[in-house]
Amino acid sequence: MLKVAVVGASGYTGVELLRILHCHPEAAVTCITSEQSAGKPVSDLFPSLRGRYAQVLENLEPVRVAEKADIIFTALPHKAAMEVVPTFLKLGKRVIDLSADYRFNDAATYEQWYEPHMNPHLLPKAVYGLPEVRRVAVKGAKLVANPGCYPTSVILGLQPLLKHKLIDTTGIISDSASGVSGAGRGAKVDNLYCEVNEGFKAYGVGGVHRHTPEMEQELSLLAEERITITFTPHLVPMDRGILSTIYGRLLAPATTAELAGLYAEFYGGEPFVRVLPAGGVPSTAHVRGSNFCDIGVVVDQRTGRVIVVSAIDNLVKGASGQAVQNMNIMCGLPEGLGLEGLALVP
Repeated sequence: MLKVAVVGASGYTGVELLRILHCHPEAAVTCITSEQSAGKPVSDLFPSLRGRYAQVLENLEPVRVAEKADIIFTALPHKAAMEVVPTFLKLGKRVIDLSADYRFNDAATYEQWYEPHMNPHLLPKAVYGLPEVRRVAVKGAKLVANPGCYPTSVILGLQPLLKHKLIDTTGIISDSASGVSGAGRGAKVDNLYCEVNEGFKAYGVGGVHRHTPEMEQELSLLAEERITITFTPHLVPMDRGILSTIYGRLLAPATTAELAGLYAEFYGGEPFVRVLPAGGVPSTAHVRGSNFCDIGVVVDQRTGRVIVVSAIDNLVKGASGQAVQNMNIMCGLPEGLGLEGLALVP
């Protein structure tokens, strides 16, 4: 049985990890930390865990955590993760980090969008953990940087087009909408019920959202050329889900049926990517609570553009589910172990 620690369990990604790992037949959660709620039973913080998790939340003491676990999930904010990850690695533990601290290949890029990096020497050793792109590298990794939720939806949506060089890489646009849980569990006026309900708004407009350079890094690697995209996130009054609508200009004429067939073939062996029939477009309702990414592709013959729509649950395939998928790959377990649950309907 694999011994697992969840470091930083007081947020939505933390409790989602606990929910998923509870049903994992080869993993046992042996340590749960929360600086803010240490000393409290985790079921007091999250009543959904009553009768299933008896653990008391612990302070984050890296050496002590490492003594209790084989693999460690760090569900911490940026900066907090890089304060403890080096210690876990020195103690021989494998780490899956859900923050942004190890997603960038270049420390200067991280500094531009976040702050100076405390251990830039680890960046070349970290593997960007999008299994559908980096499965082989993830398998041998000691440190996996779990992708952001928006980048997961956009990268998976664009990968077949970029690998086959079917679109103009200079004019890619993604309009992406997320549920409120994507902003985290912290108390913020902008996320209060009365501020969000019955509204739909864009934010981070003008290329300033921190997921933008992450997308551009990975898309550029797929395309083998430098890519700059226009990315505009939106906030939707729902708990979970991301829907990304992505636009690209085709380099040669193609039909919806042809591209839907190409996508179906490209992702044919992937356990968690579902390509819809030609002309179909996904809904977040059909992936809610699951680790699936649903993708639909349509060609606008009038404009010569292809429109790709991808849907994920931001807390599962966009965060904790993908982290468990990476754990399975790293540990030589069946990739879908603990992740086979279907979406919640209704």
